[in-house]
Parts: sequence; C-alpha cells; structure tokens
Amino acid sequence: MAEVTKLLEDLQNGKKESLDKLLPIVYDELRRVAHRLLSNEYAETLPTTALVHEAYLKLVKQHSVDWENRGQFFAIAAQVMRRILVD
Repeated sequence: MAEVTKLLEDLQNGKKESLDKLLPIVYDELRRVAHRLLSNEYAETLPTTALVHEAYLKLVKQHSVDWENRGQFFAIAAQVMRRILVD
C-alpha cells in the first residue's frame, strides 16, 4: 500500500516511469470500483475496461492533487469515474 503512495508522489514529481509501475498495482481495484458503479445504473453506457482506462488517464494527468495515500487515490478515482459516466 505504501508503494502506491510512493509511486503517486514520484509521478507528481515528474518521474514518468512511475506510471508503468503504478497501473499493474491499482488496475484490479480500479476494475472493482468501475464494476460497482456500472452495476448500479450505467451498465449499458460503457464497458468496465473502458471506464477504468478513461479514469486512469485522467487521474495520472492530475497536477493539482497532492497525493496523500492509496485511499485518497481510489476515492478520487471513484469520483472521476462517476463524472465520466455522467458526461
């Protein structure tokens, strides 16, 4: 868990290679979050994988977020996914 926080900090500090290490670690959890959101009311809107990829791209481009920990990352990820579905 501390590894995710460290990779987020490295990414924020401009270490782009952190991106390659981060995705495999967070991918399964992002899919679970996306699946929960899609199972409610958006099931026919977007495939789970597409939602995860779209959200991940938005998350890693965040420059104004001061990543504190893994929990914050997934909370913001869920919020980003909901916004994608609404849009």
